[in-house]
Amino acid sequence: MTRNLSRTLVARRRLMAGVAALSGASPAMAQGDFPARPITLVVPFPPGGQADLASRPVAGALERILRQPVIVQNRAGAGGAIATAFVARAPADGHTLLMSLSTLAAIPESERLFNRAPPYEVNQLVPIARVLSDAPILVVRADSPWRTAQEFVAAARARPGDITYGSGGNYATLHLPMVMLEQAANAPMLHVPFQGGGPAVTAVLAGQVQAAAAAPGLVLQHVEGGRLRALASWGRDRSPAFPQLPTLRELGWESAEFYNWAGVFAPAATPAPIRARLDAAIAEAMAQPELNRAYEAAGSRGAHLNADAFAGFLADDTPRIVAAVRRIGRVE
Repeated sequence: MTRNLSRTLVARRRLMAGVAALSGASPAMAQGDFPARPITLVVPFPPGGQADLASRPVAGALERILRQPVIVQNRAGAGGAIATAFVARAPADGHTLLMSLSTLAAIPESERLFNRAPPYEVNQLVPIARVLSDAPILVVRADSPWRTAQEFVAAARARPGDITYGSGGNYATLHLPMVMLEQAANAPMLHVPFQGGGPAVTAVLAGQVQAAAAAPGLVLQHVEGGRLRALASWGRDRSPAFPQLPTLRELGWESAEFYNWAGVFAPAATPAPIRARLDAAIAEAMAQPELNRAYEAAGSRGAHLNADAFAGFLADDTPRIVAAVRRIGRVE
């Protein structure tokens, strides 16, 4: 009986060792076969916005490179928080990705202002690649009294809180750069939130507000058509769409630097080989002329950074975003 028990224990140990070996092999097999099924690229906003614009050309190119369908899925709600939290908690196998914007770090910080638990934390996601990056343009109506950014700022300083500006909502992408300008230039203004960047520009055109920060592609035709006047840009370098415009940094407001970027993220626990495969595939996609033509046709331009460079960019960008949110404070 003792021998039978020993044989049983030995057999059980061998069986458990075999199971452990198979379990250890599974991730490697999965990584080697990646992608094993269609990839979902989640866009946390409705169709038509910058994240959607960024996603569709990339998805089409990745399908050809990875030989699997890449499905763009719009999951709007709560300013992008719902979809971002969904991807942060998705299986970390590379088949569920996120196309996020520069408000990624703003959402958790704004929730903390209200003593609420953030729906996600930035460290639950890992950057794969940046695909777009546009510095916003400061615009006013063409018949406004301000012909330069200096004149605009001087008026805001002379009448604190009197000049109005529109954005796509509290803590939204184009709210933050205006707050950075207010702080850098000591020029308090009155924020009027709208349901998106497009409506905010329409409000400037209609005279409902006096200024806005807007994506270059959104205002280029209005500036060229003589309906809006562009005063400055928020980038470190001048905007390719508006090369004649000074940057706010050039004018002495160095801390007013902001980029409306779009980039691909994966759940943080995604294995390194899968992240590397996605990184390389996006780099190949971003080198395709037809993808860049699609971006240019929409008034933007490709601004690719690989995973390492994108992580370095975020290390500089995130503190600026967090500081702007804290400056805004609680807005009901």
